[in-house]
Amino acid sequence: MKKQNKIIPSLVMFATTSLATMSANIQAEEQISSVASKRPNIVLLLTDDQSYHSVGYSGNKQVKTPNIDALAQRGVIFDRAYDTTSICMASRAQVFTGMYEYKTGANFTHGPLAPEKWQQSYQVLLRDAGYFTGFVGKFGFAVKEQEKGSSYKKDTDLPSNDFDVWYGWPSQGYYATDKNKSIAKFAKQYPHTTKAVGAASIDFLKQAKQEDKPFLLSVSFKAPHKAFTPDPAYDDVYADTVWEEPKNFGENGAKHIPEQAKGGRQYRTMLDFIPEKFQENMRKYHQLVYGVDQAVGMITQALEQQGLADNTVILFLSDNGYSLGAHNMSGKVLPYEEPSRTPMVVYDPRLPSLGKNNRVQSVTSNLDMAPTIFELSGVKTPSNVDGKSLLPLLKNPEQKVQDNVMLINAWGSSPTHSLAVVTDKYKYIYWPFSHGMQAAEELYDLSKDKHEMVNQMKNPEYANQLKMMREKFDAGVSKWQSETVSTGNYPAFGKVFDRSLSWEDKLSQFDQRMQRKYVEWQATEKSEKANRKKNQNKKAKNRKDKNARNKNAQPKSVESI
Repeated sequence: MKKQNKIIPSLVMFATTSLATMSANIQAEEQISSVASKRPNIVLLLTDDQSYHSVGYSGNKQVKTPNIDALAQRGVIFDRAYDTTSICMASRAQVFTGMYEYKTGANFTHGPLAPEKWQQSYQVLLRDAGYFTGFVGKFGFAVKEQEKGSSYKKDTDLPSNDFDVWYGWPSQGYYATDKNKSIAKFAKQYPHTTKAVGAASIDFLKQAKQEDKPFLLSVSFKAPHKAFTPDPAYDDVYADTVWEEPKNFGENGAKHIPEQAKGGRQYRTMLDFIPEKFQENMRKYHQLVYGVDQAVGMITQALEQQGLADNTVILFLSDNGYSLGAHNMSGKVLPYEEPSRTPMVVYDPRLPSLGKNNRVQSVTSNLDMAPTIFELSGVKTPSNVDGKSLLPLLKNPEQKVQDNVMLINAWGSSPTHSLAVVTDKYKYIYWPFSHGMQAAEELYDLSKDKHEMVNQMKNPEYANQLKMMREKFDAGVSKWQSETVSTGNYPAFGKVFDRSLSWEDKLSQFDQRMQRKYVEWQATEKSEKANRKKNQNKKAKNRKDKNARNKNAQPKSVESI
């Protein structure tokens, strides 16, 4: 068995301090005041498709993420962090701008991020304010005017000239370092892209140290996105792990969810975490996460070695979560906890450690990254930003900066288009699709039902909570309708999620292409349902025949001779 890589010692030695006291708060204010004239360096670490349950600090004792956990121990953990659109292109545009999808207009099949929106991103405004800036990894979205038929996968679609140092690539990229031309020079020492991203980040830090400026580094890992191709250097890490199934795993976890939620690829065609593949893919997935953890350790150690750690704020999150078999699903996209919730940590070394009192239970989101970075740098936050700065929560985790967050899916199969609102305790989901399906609603009490197994819609004891959540939802829809971009059918989706309109009124809002998409889905579904039934019958027959063969092949017992 291969020898497991050692954990970065400097991180493991993070000390846990006592609970924050009044004197600690005063000390924090004094420290902030003393460094006000010296703007902090900022490093944003973004992973791809990382489950909130895939880090040790979540309480999952099966996973090994020592460097991320050490960062979390010294910083502040956001336990209720959501990505407002749970898919990479849209989410990444939101991280840079702090705006909901219907205001960025950026998502697969909808369009790129318009150049004028990019000009209001934290990257552009901090560079204009004197920051030395860099990007490493998967960029994930295009910055350009609307262009019919464009795949947004070319280098020319990316704003590389808006960075001082660029190690980025379009689209997914590859796990083999030498196939990503922007980081290929690191391939000999780091053949797997995850650690090569760490090496490229260190290269930026060395350059930044030579500048007489604060720096801003955005690091975007490819891992743990499919295909699950982990670094073989870590094959031993989970070799003996037998993964526990979540309480909402498999078919039993999907019995109560609406048909709309089962109408997309994450339920029917992405079968990575069905029972017979669960153990293998859980190992590969978490081995990829372990590789990210080692790269995080490389970066944080380099900050210390370069003498930059004391004035560098680190923000860690993912572009979306991952289902991992919950509700019988793989993938992301939908507004349930596993796909839409992610790890999130902010560590500001200028503040005293809060010890064990460092967990925020109020809702936060990926939209909060941009306004947090703006406030850290002293750059004025643009007025169209939807997120909120998280800095107040770094000093007092018991505060809250917002009441609720909207969770959007306007991508993929028509039935799965949905809109949800989540608060500190409750989640309400609205599924508007018609054509043989009644509009559906779900209400979950997350304080008692974190696996979302009991829909409280028909429970009279939750009548007041349902009324409250519907009001918050309707307010979010009204905001959508008044602030949406005009492109990408986003005005039409603002009507589709309006509970007061009939299906015919909603459908009439779409352009002809989208109307056909909605109308044709029913015929397609009928054909697919027949094929699924045929395949299920075939599999059942094969299992029956196999069992019969095994039975006949059994040796006769002594008694039967």
